[in-house]
Parts: sequence; C-alpha cells; structure tokens
Amino acid sequence: MLLSDYYTKLSNAIVEMDDDTAKGIAQKIVDTNLDVLAAIEHGIVDGMKRVGDLYEQGEYFIPELLSCAEVADITMEIFRPILLKSERKFKGRIVIGVIEGDAHDIGKNIVALLLQGAGYDVLDLGRDVSAEKFVDGATEFGADIIAISTLMTTTMDNMQRVIDLLKETGKRDQFKVIIGGKPTSKSFANKIGADGYSANAGGALRLVTKILSS
Repeated sequence: MLLSDYYTKLSNAIVEMDDDTAKGIAQKIVDTNLDVLAAIEHGIVDGMKRVGDLYEQGEYFIPELLSCAEVADITMEIFRPILLKSERKFKGRIVIGVIEGDAHDIGKNIVALLLQGAGYDVLDLGRDVSAEKFVDGATEFGADIIAISTLMTTTMDNMQRVIDLLKETGKRDQFKVIIGGKPTSKSFANKIGADGYSANAGGALRLVTKILSS
C-alpha cells in the first residue's frame, strides 16, 4: 500500500467516525515505522479539516463533530508514545492554549503534540485560558513563543488582550505571539499585533520552526 493510501484511509476513518479502522491503520503505521508526523498531518489533521467543512456545510452537526474528534483523539493516543519517546534536545519553549471563553481544544491538542514530537518543550495551558494565565505561564516557563487558538468568532478579541497585557507589563519583547483557529486569519493577526498566524497544525509547526531558527 502506498503511503498516501494510509493517510487517505486514516482521514476517511475519522470523517466516517470509524474508530476500529482508524486504530488499525494507526497501529500499522507504527508497526512498520512509517512517518508518524506525516500521518498526523495528512491523516488526522486532514480528516478533522474535512469534518469542519462538513459541519460548516450543514451536513454534520455537533454529535458528529464530537464523534469524529473522539476518533481523532483515540488515534493520537496510538501515535503519542512514538512522538514522545525519542530523546532529543529541546529546541525551544512554547506555551499553548485556547483563549478564554472557548472550550474547543482538539486542534490545539494536535498542534501541541506535533510540537512536542518535533523536539520543542511545550506547556499546554488547556482551554478557556485568560490573558493573565498566558502571560504568567509564559513568564514562569521561560517560553519563547505564546501560541493562542480559538474556534469561535466571539472570543477572537480576547487574543488581543494577551498582547495588550504583555505590553502593559513590559514583556512584549520577551515572547513571540502566534495565533490560529478557523475564524482567525493573517490579516487579523496583523491587526492585533501578533507575530504570526497559521491555518492548520502543520503550518503551526513550520511557523514555530521558522521563528525559532531566525
């Protein structure tokens, strides 16, 4: 079977809420030492993107959304030991979380694990995180980057509060701030003064790598 076939089948299994097939494919990827990072990006991330599109089109609703996310979580658990077992020097520190008012964290969870798997030291603050918790967490952790996500248009403005608080406390120059999530955009990132934006998990990994290597 071609690599792309594995990824396509994994993506389809998530969209179809087929946890048995998803687990089987994930285990085969692990057992045959295939690229887990690529499987996450082209299988899980792609599948959840398709699920999001179906939700927006009115073909999927909240129950389907939650079921697909559960399959994605189950699959990630199979990949997690592979991503975390390699001993490597951490290349930078990232604090990540979902902004205050939003409890949607599947995308954030995938980004956090991708970053860990790529060798970054990650502090996951979870969901519904206030600006104060972001700033305090980044300060105590000695972070290089603060990564903020949201899936709700009603909480987008709370991202601005993190940057404002960094300025108020004289810490803006200590951290790079990046944002992501479906309602956000590059123009919105520019508007609030963020240092970067990514539309997906793979892009977030590339963005962090670019920032910390420059």
